[in-house]
Amino acid sequence: MTGTVYLVGAGPGAPDLLTLRAARLLAEAGIVFHDALVNPEILALAGTATHIAVGKRCGRHSTAQAFINKQLIDAAGKYKVVVRLKGGDPMLFGRAQEEIDALHGAGIEVEVVSGITAALAASASLKVSLTRRGVARNVAFVTPRIGKTENASDWLGTAVTADTAVIYMGAGEAEAIARALIERGRASSTPVAVIESASLTTESWRFGVLSALGDMARQVGAGPAIIVLGEVLLDRVNAQSRLRRLTLKTA
Repeated sequence: MTGTVYLVGAGPGAPDLLTLRAARLLAEAGIVFHDALVNPEILALAGTATHIAVGKRCGRHSTAQAFINKQLIDAAGKYKVVVRLKGGDPMLFGRAQEEIDALHGAGIEVEVVSGITAALAASASLKVSLTRRGVARNVAFVTPRIGKTENASDWLGTAVTADTAVIYMGAGEAEAIARALIERGRASSTPVAVIESASLTTESWRFGVLSALGDMARQVGAGPAIIVLGEVLLDRVNAQSRLRRLTLKTA
């Protein structure tokens, strides 16, 4: 038997943000290979399937990508429906292309099921549009993270010039990121937000300016976090500043 491997987006975390197709495939799956941060309530939708954790988290032991590829290929010979469950959207910073290429090379059918990526979940939670007429006409999704054998990318140049920039997997390096952006020409007063666990009941956010990004990120807990910067956040940053001054005045 040769099954089909489905690269499925688990979205930002909230189970009710899954697509209907994702939920159906989880119920049909014989085996699910899932990322580290997938909500247990989402995994519960694949109750009869075998669950195998193959997640990657910065600073922790990670499953080698080549080994994941082999596991997917082997599983397709045993199960009709194989789900590779990825946080957010599979096609954004999810190494999906490596898995697609490996599976196609082995003659295995692959389908991709989109999910809501963290940037859009954060935008919805903040009620701040990433684009805005007269303020932001472009958005960049970037990450400073590169593999040990990969060439460096000019993500900084992109983040400096974009009207709105969303930085994935950067909260742990926030101070260095802020310093590098300012050195490359981004104003230190650029409005910025750090959003943790977007879409979940445990979500939190912090507003400030780029020069304070390091301090903001140090207040973040263990949940996944992204950084958003740009003038679209100006009203929220100003409102936070007014609230802080009022709190200090009445204390």
